[in-house]
Amino acid sequence: MRRREFISLFPAATATAMALPEARAQSANKTYRVVIIAPTGQFGDTTGRDPWTRLADAFVDGLKGLGYTDGRTVRVEGYSAEGDPQRIEDIATRVLRDPVDVIVAAGGGANEVTTTLKRLTRTVPIVMANSSDPVEQGLVASLARPGGNITGFAGNTGPEFEAKRLQLLREVAPGATRLAYLGLKIDWESPAGVGVRAAAAELGMAIVHAEHVASNYTDAFAVLGRERPQGLFVARNPRNFSNRQSITELAAGFPMVAVYPTREFTEIGGLMSYGPLLTDLYRRVAGHVDKILRGAKPAEMPVEQPTKFELLINLKTATKLGIAIPPLVLIRADEVIE
Repeated sequence: MRRREFISLFPAATATAMALPEARAQSANKTYRVVIIAPTGQFGDTTGRDPWTRLADAFVDGLKGLGYTDGRTVRVEGYSAEGDPQRIEDIATRVLRDPVDVIVAAGGGANEVTTTLKRLTRTVPIVMANSSDPVEQGLVASLARPGGNITGFAGNTGPEFEAKRLQLLREVAPGATRLAYLGLKIDWESPAGVGVRAAAAELGMAIVHAEHVASNYTDAFAVLGRERPQGLFVARNPRNFSNRQSITELAAGFPMVAVYPTREFTEIGGLMSYGPLLTDLYRRVAGHVDKILRGAKPAEMPVEQPTKFELLINLKTATKLGIAIPPLVLIRADEVIE
């Protein structure tokens, strides 16, 4: 397995000895193997530019907070398909060759990792870190009782939440009548995507699908250049997440208002974002993994949803674009980048 594809997520330099909680003392002689598989991105990026590193760090910090120590009680491995969907199955197959206690499926959107793992194993516990529509996509029976070997977190809080994000765009650009939706086909056809389209119709806005496939955005960007929309709604999927630099740079070249799904876009120049705090989700994933290692059954563990959301505004970008952010929107912001 190539070095870029795999990395130990507990850096030796930061590993610290911790006292084990009494409840886990009986397992002190076992070192659990926990694996994270992501569809894209790079773990352990020392430049700090790849957001997957931040999310992996949040997960590892969660484990440390629960008393786990690298080499003594847990070994965490991270694997990335680096944007190639065909490599997900190859990685998963090789991971499953040796005993593994829990696999964390990173990424949302099409849930490629979870879908692949479900096909390959019905026994190894799988924790979804940030799924989109696990019930709709047949990954779990229900959020309350998922059944099988899969549980975790659904980052998608439903069509109503996405409609609120569209409403935010309208507040900043009340005169916008043409909107582009940047996302995969599965995003466009999902309940969340249908909800955005319905909300746009109610607001009197025409909406066009700027569809991208995997990491190829050529056609999607061509749609933006041709249609010249006044607003850009970026779907929540791992491809957009990892390609946020290209997306925000492109949006900056158009006189339009763009709204993104998470803070990672706004931090690097996106105009504004409203969505779940992903680091909190990944930190909570550690709690699910801990429960499973102590004997809980994924089938009986409810799939949870985000509890922390945030609105970020990048005033530097607004100034460059000549966009005035309404005072009422600024007041609601959890953070303003100036």
